[in-house]
Amino acid sequence: MRMPADEHHRYEISPDGFLSIRLPSGFTDAVIATRLTVWLAAAGLSADRIAQAVGLAIPGRDGGVGGRIPDLVVWSKGQADGVWLPVTDVRLVVEIVSPGSEGVDTVTKRNEYAFAGIPQYWLVEQDSTQTVTMHRLVGDRYVTHASMPLAWLLNTAPAEHDLD
Repeated sequence: MRMPADEHHRYEISPDGFLSIRLPSGFTDAVIATRLTVWLAAAGLSADRIAQAVGLAIPGRDGGVGGRIPDLVVWSKGQADGVWLPVTDVRLVVEIVSPGSEGVDTVTKRNEYAFAGIPQYWLVEQDSTQTVTMHRLVGDRYVTHASMPLAWLLNTAPAEHDLD
């Protein structure tokens, strides 16, 4: 998969071939992703299992492959270097919902990640408590497992959420 790149935009492509051009994440997105990364690392997950804004090759129902860039990814083991990494060992993807990305994050990506077989999908809202809604894959779709403010989540252990 070959995608355009420049320093001012992020490009994603759905498995159906629809190109999305997005601005880079804002400061609040970056802080939320960093807080989650520090929480995971402090609990003992190695740095080669956690990455922010890395590309994932997302398989489609018709055999096509797209590319998505979640705000945070957790793998079951370290990955080889690459731009579009396979979803084979992905345990969790996190999307931080930004203004303008609500539909893509809450519907489109949710369906694509479920089809790809990613076990957990978390959405973080930019509301007053930065609500984290955790979805777990049951069969071929995500079911809401829990919802809590980010501050509450950060006072739990990742192992409580099957992330050890």
